Amino acid sequence: MAHFASFAVKKRVAMKSFFSSRIASFRYAFHGWHYALRTQKNVWIHSAIAIAVLIVGLWLGLPARDWAVLVLTTAMVFTAEFLNTSIEAVVDLASPEIHPLAKIGKDVGAAAVLVAALAAILVGLLILGPPLWAKLTLLFFR
Repeated sequence: MAHFASFAVKKRVAMKSFFSSRIASFRYAFHGWHYALRTQKNVWIHSAIAIAVLIVGLWLGLPARDWAVLVLTTAMVFTAEFLNTSIEAVVDLASPEIHPLAKIGKDVGAAAVLVAALAAILVGLLILGPPLWAKLTLLFFR
């Protein structure tokens, strides 16, 4: 019986440790998100565009499949921006002085954000364009 009680206590401690570490992981992630919002102007631009897309999508009454694509596309842009920010921080730490390879690392990270943002623009035009055009045509040319 004592063995079972000891096992139950160990299991409870392990579960508490597991949940505590998961909560800490979320806290670190939100700290990173907050850092990017405070320090990266492009994150604000991406956020404003994402909010505008959300409002237009709600106004258009988009179907679930379109929302799924828009959510994934938006997540792709934010992921690229956050990874670029982390690359820049690590490069600055590893190479405080100007170095050609540091520049390449930062430029390629920025290029990843550019590719994601251009893809998001195209996806947004493909998904929002036709229903937005139809709705605006009805509004202004009845």
